[in-house]
Amino acid sequence: MNFQNIIDVVSTQLATFGLKILGAIAVWIVGRWLIGLAVRGISAAMTRQHVDPTLLRYIGNIVSVALNIVLVVAILGYFGLETTSFAALVAAMGIAIGAAWAGLLANFAAGAFLVVLRPFKVGDYVKVGGIEGTVMEVGLFASAINTPDNVLTIVGNNKIFGDTIQNYSTNPYRRVERTAQLNHAVDVNDAISRLKAALVQIPNVVAEPTPTVEVLDFTPMGPVLAVRPFCHTNHYWQVYFDTNKAIRDTCGAAGYPVPEQHFHVRQG
Repeated sequence: MNFQNIIDVVSTQLATFGLKILGAIAVWIVGRWLIGLAVRGISAAMTRQHVDPTLLRYIGNIVSVALNIVLVVAILGYFGLETTSFAALVAAMGIAIGAAWAGLLANFAAGAFLVVLRPFKVGDYVKVGGIEGTVMEVGLFASAINTPDNVLTIVGNNKIFGDTIQNYSTNPYRRVERTAQLNHAVDVNDAISRLKAALVQIPNVVAEPTPTVEVLDFTPMGPVLAVRPFCHTNHYWQVYFDTNKAIRDTCGAAGYPVPEQHFHVRQG
């Protein structure tokens, strides 16, 4: 074989390989577009059936991952790689990765339980894994929580499922906890009556159950009142701050003396 024949063979092989590369790129681009189209179609169909947003996103993620794996296997088959061997390799890699990434798989399993048991859904205000905020997404391995100070926080699903879950959106109302420190000279019954009247005037305080004001404790400065209006969780902080203002304005308008701690010093 002379040098020209070698060049011809190499050129032919490179041209064939180049065409395969271009074909693989085309398959990848078209495949990704079709996967996106399929995921959007499935999501639209489930949305029309009023499927819960949490389950909708979870299924969308699973379908996307599965179709991308199929696409990669198809491209490898296009290059002549034995896909059955590849499947065995993927299975072996899965075992190895499963042993190394036990925590990641635990997050995946916990995510499945969160979707099935549904202790919360997208849009709920919760406290999970030590993080409090609004649920933005329940993903395959982690959930996205938007905190009240507008920080997007990602929490592993296993941490959520293995810890206490508090869902503030489940019940129709929640109690706002505030206290009012009084002076010893203040008539407690008068203060309770005034504060109850002020609480019902606060916007978004529910009528039932009615706000409660009771003697909670005693300090060296005087009695401490528990001031407790009720509201929907969406209005919690507005009612919280308005209750503080109501306590200050009510005590000021009544002319109550400022709570003070007095000491008597005796010399023997």
